[in-house]
Amino acid sequence: MTSILKVDNIQNSSGTSSMSIASNGLVIPPAGGIIQTQYTQFTGTNTYSTTAATDAVITDLTVNITPVSTSSIIRIDAMVNGEWSNQAGATDGVWFFYRDATKLSHSAAGNRNVGIRMGSFISYNVQDNDSTPEGTYYSYFDAPNSTSQITYKVAVNSASGFIYYLNRTISDTDLINYERGTSFICVTEIAG
Repeated sequence: MTSILKVDNIQNSSGTSSMSIASNGLVIPPAGGIIQTQYTQFTGTNTYSTTAATDAVITDLTVNITPVSTSSIIRIDAMVNGEWSNQAGATDGVWFFYRDATKLSHSAAGNRNVGIRMGSFISYNVQDNDSTPEGTYYSYFDAPNSTSQITYKVAVNSASGFIYYLNRTISDTDLINYERGTSFICVTEIAG
């Protein structure tokens, strides 16, 4: 048997409303409270060829969210595991997000490559340069001012343009010292 509880008003102990109900039925907490979380977690592997100084979307790491309020803040988090085909990919690149077609990053600064996270974490060893994972973790706060569906995407721009091996090392040999990982993008709607 299914029961439905309809709530028209939520009050705190003093009898005043501390939360509201969105048109879609979600409870909107006071400012700073979490409304909803959506995520994509990718456990497969993939290869991304990047072009020098060109933004590249990691298509396995996209997520949709439909905010319930135009005053909401969206916190975006990403963890990306893998390895660049050349260490310069890790040291001379930036990671950022797209909100639909809008790049979310540091503002333009002359000829500089701009993003949110500068470079990738490096675990590089010259003697072992095809099985040393690199990765990144970064976050951003967005104010989309929308209640329409939004697609957030992980993206990277490598100054030199190299291959990024997502969730695997370059060689990916079936041995203990050739690692594989998991990557994700997560969006959390925070009441404004």
